[in-house]
Amino acid sequence: MKLYRFLSEEDTSTFCHKVTEALNKGWELYGSPTQTFDHAAGLMRCGQAVVKEVSGTYTPDTKLGAQ
Repeated sequence: MKLYRFLSEEDTSTFCHKVTEALNKGWELYGSPTQTFDHAAGLMRCGQAVVKEVSGTYTPDTKLGAQ
């Protein structure tokens, strides 16, 4: 099955570390990164979709972050 996650974080090195960790766990980038201004918090936010092919059957209880 193919899993999908959308990683998001403030525009700091924490976001880069989050994406790097996912890549090192076998996730692959899916599409282009995104960036937007969060008016309520007054800061920039980044996002990146990632996908991963794993064995098994998807259920809503699947822990995507644990994969």
